[in-house]
Amino acid sequence: MLDVDNLNVFYGESHVVRDVGFHVAPRESLAIMGRNGMGKTTLLKALIGMLPARSGRIRLDGVELAGTPSYRRVRAGMAFVPQGRMIFPFLTVEENILAGAESSRRRGVPDDLYAAFPVLKEMRSRKGGNLSGGQQQMLAIARALISDPKVLVLDEPTEGIQPSIIKDLARILNTLRRERGFAIVVSEQVLSFALDLADRFLVIDRGRIVHEEHRASLNQDKVRSFLTV
Repeated sequence: MLDVDNLNVFYGESHVVRDVGFHVAPRESLAIMGRNGMGKTTLLKALIGMLPARSGRIRLDGVELAGTPSYRRVRAGMAFVPQGRMIFPFLTVEENILAGAESSRRRGVPDDLYAAFPVLKEMRSRKGGNLSGGQQQMLAIARALISDPKVLVLDEPTEGIQPSIIKDLARILNTLRRERGFAIVVSEQVLSFALDLADRFLVIDRGRIVHEEHRASLNQDKVRSFLTV
C-alpha cells in the first residue's frame, strides 16, 4: 500500500528527517510517536507534499509520489488532517466538508460521514469557527474523508481536545477505517489515544526511526521513555 524508503527532508541546511522508511498495509493504522521537535510534522508534510523531500521514495499502490504536488497525492489516494485543524471559520460545517471534494464528484455529504459524526449533521448550517476544538477536529477529518482516501494522514489530532472527546475520536476513526477500508498514519504524543487506534508504533527521535513495535507486544514504558523530556 504505502511504502516510504530512505526519505530525507531539510529545513534550509538543517537535516530534519533522516533516512526514514516504513510500510503501511491496507487498513493498517500506524502511529508515529515522539517528542516535539523530533520530526513528526515534517515527515507527514513531506508525505503529503507540503514540504519537498531532498531524497527518497514515496509510493502508494506502486505509484511514485515523491516530487509530485499535493493535489496529485490527494488524487492518488492520500488525505491530510493538519495540526491545528485549519478549517474554514467563515464557511458552514457542510461547506467545509464539501470543500474537500471535487465538485464534479460530490453534490452532498455522504450519509456515512454524518452517521459517524452526528454532531456535524446537527450543526451543518453553523459556521466552522463557532464549533468547539473537538468538533472542529471531527470536521477536519470529515473534510479529509470525503475524498475517499486510501491513506488518512493525521498530525497530532488530540491537540487541544478534552479527554472524553479523544476517546470518541479513536472509536470513530476505527469504525470508519473498518467500514471504508482506508489505512491511517498518525503522529501523536498521547500514548493512550495511540493505543486505542494504532496497530503498530514507530518512534522518531532527532529525525530517525529508533524503535518499532506492534501493539500486541508493545512495551509501553519503553515508548513513554521516548516521549518524556
